[in-house]
Amino acid sequence: MVDSSPEPTTVALGDRLVMDPEQFDELIRALNDHFDVRGPVVSSGAIVTGPLRRASDLPVGWHDEQAPGHYRASDRGDGEYFGFAVGPTSTKPEFFPPHQVLWRSEGRGELLRFVEPTLATRDLALFGVRPCDVAALGILERVLVNGEYPDPHFASRRRGLFVVVVECARPASTCFCSSMGTGPGLEDGFDLAVTELHSPHRFLVRIGSERGGREVQRSSWAHATDPDETARDEVLDTAASRIERRVDSEGVPALLARNIDHPLWSDIAERCLDCANCTMACPTCFCSDVHDVTDLAGDTERQRSWSSCFDVNHSFLHGGPVRSSPSSRYRQWMTHKFSTWWDQFDSSGCVGCGRCVTWCPVGIDVTAELAILRDSEQSDEDTAEVGRL
Repeated sequence: MVDSSPEPTTVALGDRLVMDPEQFDELIRALNDHFDVRGPVVSSGAIVTGPLRRASDLPVGWHDEQAPGHYRASDRGDGEYFGFAVGPTSTKPEFFPPHQVLWRSEGRGELLRFVEPTLATRDLALFGVRPCDVAALGILERVLVNGEYPDPHFASRRRGLFVVVVECARPASTCFCSSMGTGPGLEDGFDLAVTELHSPHRFLVRIGSERGGREVQRSSWAHATDPDETARDEVLDTAASRIERRVDSEGVPALLARNIDHPLWSDIAERCLDCANCTMACPTCFCSDVHDVTDLAGDTERQRSWSSCFDVNHSFLHGGPVRSSPSSRYRQWMTHKFSTWWDQFDSSGCVGCGRCVTWCPVGIDVTAELAILRDSEQSDEDTAEVGRL
């Protein structure tokens, strides 16, 4: 156990502490006193988000293997708490559920009333969320809380949120967060930040808010030392060196705008199944449909469900869909993520989590497709230069 004495009576914003596994368990248990704690758990052979009451609920010893169109998670029994990258679920469903009742009508005539669902009464703590998903949450908040049409359901769940981010030590082969500036480490936007260290096994905990300091204070800990800080730097440097995929983000919006009619889109359409897996797994896609459902008693529910730009009816206007071909729908998705999102929300719509690559059944790789566009332009320029000579 880490020597936790002497301890000060309080911790301050920016302090760096260290906990051993037993003290780390104390922290998780203490958070459950004040929050609905949710974090990574194992379910049906995948690492997903679920209730977290103690450290043993975490995927201890589990690792994942990801590639285009491929995901496998398995228990290697090595005792590592966070030896995996990201699973199929992000933070999005916690704030923007796949299916949600917006209101329900009950009664008849003068007795008719509209009932809205009860909003969350207990603050949410997201434990073990990755830096890319913290960035994605910020993007969704910009759209659904601070946008022109705020979502009260999202805002209610976001209010009082406590974030415990875990920095990445083992990014998946499909990750490209370093290209998007969203990982593998994080310097702000959290209440607590955790880095798992080894030899000995311990956790470096950084205080990112006053509330984070108050919660840590209820657990045992020691001050971090220079070797702990050095070990964290080594973890992040190693993680960054393992990231294989890259996106040259410079000029991507203009690149896509210049290539609306590129033959690449037809090539992708030959492989794309229009399944919408990429948009369902994406932590920032927020398209939805609203429909009314009436039961046999005549009561009506207005329901909201996730939708996708890959659905041919999603762009349906009078007379038919605007984007009737698979190529136009894939082009819409990619150009929105990397180009027109900047026009709407002043940021990229992609955080580099790689889920769209992993969970595409045919392994379409957005990083490779963007590289093809850039390389084709460079090839055209080289050809033109030769012609001038």
